[in-house]
Amino acid sequence: MDLKSNHTPVLTDSAPVTKSRLCAHSSLLPYSHSGATFTHGMLLTIPRKKTGILEDVRSSGWLDAMKSSSPPARKITKDFSHGFASSDSDTAGAYFSWLLKYPSALTSFDQITNYAKGKRIALFMDYDGTLSPIVDNPDCAFMSDNMRAAVKKVAEYFPTAIISGRSRDKVYQFVGLTELYYAGSHGMDIIGPVRQSESDNHPNCIRSTDKQGKEVNLFQPAAEFVPMINEVLKSLDECTKDIKGAKVENNKFCVSVHYRNVDEKYWDVVGQRVHDVLKGYPRLRLTHGRKVLEIRPVINWDKGKAVTFLLESLGLNNCDDVLPIYIGDDRTDEDAFKVLREGNKGYGILVSSSPKESNAVYSLRDPSEVMEFLKSLVLWKSSCLKSLI
Repeated sequence: MDLKSNHTPVLTDSAPVTKSRLCAHSSLLPYSHSGATFTHGMLLTIPRKKTGILEDVRSSGWLDAMKSSSPPARKITKDFSHGFASSDSDTAGAYFSWLLKYPSALTSFDQITNYAKGKRIALFMDYDGTLSPIVDNPDCAFMSDNMRAAVKKVAEYFPTAIISGRSRDKVYQFVGLTELYYAGSHGMDIIGPVRQSESDNHPNCIRSTDKQGKEVNLFQPAAEFVPMINEVLKSLDECTKDIKGAKVENNKFCVSVHYRNVDEKYWDVVGQRVHDVLKGYPRLRLTHGRKVLEIRPVINWDKGKAVTFLLESLGLNNCDDVLPIYIGDDRTDEDAFKVLREGNKGYGILVSSSPKESNAVYSLRDPSEVMEFLKSLVLWKSSCLKSLI
């Protein structure tokens, strides 16, 4: 089956969705696969986690947890003899040893494509640190024109989704491609095709129509938390406004408190104030990313479940001829890596220039290598199609 002929692009909405307003591409249709329906239980029930969770902040201490999730950047550059070099030989040695466990997806490309023969690839990617570099100002995390062109091209051949901690609207503004599926707020805000089963009407899945009359689904499993998130957002804005460099970001179903530009001696102040605000909200939890504190609803939903949801939406879940690939760089991407690894469904690719434990199978060094990998996928797929002519 040729995925290219069935590709179904999606547009993000920039305002609240109603029955009369949702701008999505007219060709939004699920991938055809006989017997592909949504599993009944997954969509009808989203179990809540135990309340009162402040995760690693409470157990490790704010400062230790913030430092451990935000290690200093280690610059590793290419050379001609070994592929990589570093000003710190110990760091370089550790990285080369780490590559034995998480080999480069570029050097292992033939292995990946050999396994992909006869299969339909579905591609999922994080945004920050994967398609764009990590920058001091999160509002300026722009992807390059070359990266945008690479993503656009790969989406012509494979169903492609971006699953980000950012709000869905914001990540769409950065990417600006209608050929993709978008999931914001760590997968808690997804636009996708209508489900196959008419009986599975999830209360948090809004069925709407686009301008051409095609039906689409907006899935928001944390919709009930929006008023609470807005309250916390205001409190965090107020309590951090005197901390130089601190930035509070509204991601609709979650809140990010960035401390990348905060003097390290004040990190504990940031952590303390965020912790104090969350004491009054036991249904919210606190996790860490790279120099960012993430406040999210306490529900059993993450990027891994978002991948499963999108695969089911496209009629591609539990199919032996489908190979999902997820590319990401941060802690929240580990949930997606874990789903693919545990189910032996596909490959996780970690974007990192320094050694770290991961549920991924392969690695890429930085967004430039991600772009190279995407271009390689396009060349491989186009070559396969030409050989069939």
